[in-house]
Amino acid sequence: MPITRFDPYRDVLALQNRMNSLFRDMNEENDPVAAASFVPPVDIYEDAQKVVLKLEVPGVDLKDLDVRVENHTLTVKGERKFEAEEKEQNFHRIERRYGSFYRAFTLPSSVDTENVGASYNAGVLKLELKKKAEAQPKQIKINVAA
Repeated sequence: MPITRFDPYRDVLALQNRMNSLFRDMNEENDPVAAASFVPPVDIYEDAQKVVLKLEVPGVDLKDLDVRVENHTLTVKGERKFEAEEKEQNFHRIERRYGSFYRAFTLPSSVDTENVGASYNAGVLKLELKKKAEAQPKQIKINVAA
């Protein structure tokens, strides 16, 4: 017969994990905002000419997206709708998030807010914000004095 080490906290931790799971599941079912809302992930990078944002929004129609720039703040709003005909199916699990989302980004002063481009391809919203001419790096020629 093997000797088992007694851990008095093992049962307490198991109970705590079960209780946390129970309350988490209850909260998601009773709070439609928490259950429906989602936050699309974003990648942000910049080079010498522009700042680029890429948001993952698969399943969102273009008519359900709203992109605005106001006072050096870029806002992206949208909604992923749950298809009505799919509601009648016997789902075993629904892991994809549905509902509305809102993202806001403070833009640096080097960005030209009048020169913003947007494209949508394969569920990725790509926003390109050109930098102002004075913010772009300039190469200075060095004269050699004899």
